[in-house]
Amino acid sequence: MLMLTESATRVIGALTTNPELPDGAGLRIVSAPEGLSVSPVAGPGDDDQIVEEAEARVFLEPNAAIALDDKVLDAQVDDSGQVQFTLGQQ
Repeated sequence: MLMLTESATRVIGALTTNPELPDGAGLRIVSAPEGLSVSPVAGPGDDDQIVEEAEARVFLEPNAAIALDDKVLDAQVDDSGQVQFTLGQQ
């Protein structure tokens, strides 16, 4: 199962506690032809795998869950406020 670093947990928590999103919102990762797509959403899809760590919730659509099963998700915020996610091996 996908693991989250402490930094990723903080960044995802900050992204998904937006007042425009309901309680229970999370970051959804979807497998797309060009790679993985990441976006904040109100809740998981019907078949999504849910990864929860502290204040962070990540929803993995089935193909993304398979691709990320042995990965660690990290996140950094640069000086301009842009978030960059990176994947590593567990």
